[in-house]
Amino acid sequence: MSDRLAILIWSATPDRPELCVTPLVHALAARALDAEVELHFAGPAVRLLVEGVAATLFATPAREKSIGDYLHEVIAEEVRLLACSMALAAWVTADEALLPAAGAAGATAFVARTLDPAWRTLVF
Repeated sequence: MSDRLAILIWSATPDRPELCVTPLVHALAARALDAEVELHFAGPAVRLLVEGVAATLFATPAREKSIGDYLHEVIAEEVRLLACSMALAAWVTADEALLPAAGAAGATAFVARTLDPAWRTLVF
């Protein structure tokens, strides 16, 4: 059994916050099972990594917990956050800062995970 999970988030975007919690909860569940986890953000989903954006988003009308709260839980569990380089160029302006825990990785990095038998992948 593999103990490594790479999750691609591309359709869960700031304009659809109700879709954003599920991949983050799956990342937390994998960490609870001691898996190594990476979250790869592509397309407009990279906006979730811009400082302050996720803190204003809520998945439910009750607004109990922000997407930012979930992201901070994921960060506390040492999940790697990786933004697609092309998406960063297209969706993040030069004057915006990413969360300090966020790094960059090209599309090839996620494709490499899908081809590596040591890794499992999910796409949201």
